[in-house]
Order: sequence, then C-alpha cells, then structure tokens
Amino acid sequence: MSLSSFLRKGLLASVCAAVSVTTASAASLKIGYSDWPGWVAWQVAIDKGWLKEAKVDADFQWFDYSASLDAFAAHKLDAVMATNGDALMTGANGHKGVMILATDYSDGNDMVVAQPGITNVQELKGKSIAVEEGLVDHLLLLKGLEKSGLSEKDVNLVNTKTNETPQVLASGQVAAIVAWQPNSGQALHAVPGSKPVFTSHEVPGLIYDTIVVDPQSLHDNRDQWQRLVGVWDHIVTYINDPKTQPDALRIMAARTGVTPAAYKRFLKGTHLLTISDNKAVFVKQSGLGSLYGSTEISDKFNVQQGVYKEHQDIDSYIDPSLTTSVK
Repeated sequence: MSLSSFLRKGLLASVCAAVSVTTASAASLKIGYSDWPGWVAWQVAIDKGWLKEAKVDADFQWFDYSASLDAFAAHKLDAVMATNGDALMTGANGHKGVMILATDYSDGNDMVVAQPGITNVQELKGKSIAVEEGLVDHLLLLKGLEKSGLSEKDVNLVNTKTNETPQVLASGQVAAIVAWQPNSGQALHAVPGSKPVFTSHEVPGLIYDTIVVDPQSLHDNRDQWQRLVGVWDHIVTYINDPKTQPDALRIMAARTGVTPAAYKRFLKGTHLLTISDNKAVFVKQSGLGSLYGSTEISDKFNVQQGVYKEHQDIDSYIDPSLTTSVK
C-alpha cells in the first residue's frame, strides 16, 4: 500500500496512531550509560532488582561514552548519562535533553598529570600539555592555569585523544597530560614518579555528571522517571555504607571488568550526590555549587572553544521538579 492511499484512510490512520502511542508509553525506558562511577552505580539497582521493585521498566544499555552521546543524538535512547557540559553540546547540535538528576561531581578522577620532577602547575609554563581540546578536561586545565596565575597562552596545547594520553606522557613528548579515570590512572602507572598537579578535587562542581532525558519521553513517562529518581538514594546509601560497599564494589567492578580494589580507587574520586544534595545543587544561582552556575561556565567554555556557536538557554536544560518531589 502506498503512503498516499494509507493516509486517505483516516479512520485506520487514527486507530494506528492510538496503538502506536500506547505501545510507546508501554515500552522500556532506554537509557545509555558508560564507565563512570556515578553512572555504573545504577548497576547496583539493576542487579539488586530495585528498579523492578519501584515499577520502573528500564533498559540500561552499555556504551563507550562518546558512542552513548551519539546514540542519544540519533534519538535511539530516551536518556543518556552525560556531563552537564556535554548535555549542552548534544543539545546545541540537534537533540536537546533535560537534566533531571545529578548523580555526582568529579572529585579528583579528572586530573593534570605531570612528568617526574614537576610539582605544580606553575612549572608547566612554556611547556607542552596533551589534552583533548574542547572536552571537559580542557576546561579543567584552564581552571588549573587560572588558579596558578597562568593562561592558555602560557603553555603549548597538544590536541590528543583522551585514551591516548597515557602513551603520550610515557613517550616524553609532553610535560603533562590532562585526562579522567581510568586514563589518568594509566598515565600515573605508565610513568613512575609522575604525579597529579591539579585535579577536579580542587574545583568541586566544575564537572557534574547527570541523567539527560529526552523531553518527549519525560512528558510521556513522567511517573516512571519520577520513580527512577526515587531509587537513587537507596543506591548511594548502599555504596557508601561500609557494611554493603564491598558488595556494591563487586557489582560495579564486574560491570567494568576491573577488580573491586581498583574500582574503589575510582569511587574515591567521585562525590556521589544524594537527593538532598540534588535539592541544593538544583537551586538556581551562580558558582560551582549550583548545577545552573556550573553549566553556565561550561556554556561559556563551549562557545569560546567553538564546540557550538550560540550560547544556550541554561534553564531549559535543567528540570529540578523530580528531585524536589522526592520526600
């Protein structure tokens, strides 16, 4: 049957549309997640059956991070786990999402790792630094330089894929690299005597990790998204409680293919945010203590670096109502 003849049958089209809507609303929430502790944390709820207990029908799909952003941009996912800055990038380039929960902020896992003998950022003046330009760790580097009285003009940036930074540091081609875990840890291991000279621990809130939801899915499945947010405190408590943390680490490590001991180190560099914490960071104000303020800083950085051309409407990317509704 041709499209035109099908559309002429108005009643049949209406019935099919109704069935389609019903099917869409009944479908699982497709959520992309990747290897970051605040996102792998959801594996605990998956394995423990807490999502099903909360009547959340969610299909969590495992990706490399950049691939998850691509899948969301292609409308293949209802939601993706992303940094607040990358949520803006994805939105500016075609598929706008809404941040409904901040799972954590980076608390040391993102770092500037310098060659042996270099003890602070000031000593990097005039030297080469490998970083993937335009990504969030480029912003981290700029903040480190700023805090040390330097600017980007005082160093030589070598644009390098983040997963290649450990090899570049080991080759001796640069004085330092900027990367997040596990790449930063691999760099430290590859070059004995190397050390972090600046980390995200020194700028808490610069990098928020969030759940970014397609606005139509949020509208159509709001009750499910609300229930999913309601599970989050259970996860955080289970991970942080010394009695249950070993089991949580076992689950998270199994998902990522490392040992629980290794994953515990990654967890230390991630500040998980409770729902109470979320209620605070979702208050609109300037500065890194607010998701709004932090995202505004990311927006300025993205425009300056040519990630996109026009400044984004920050408010339209953030919906605090689901976290504030949790009792």
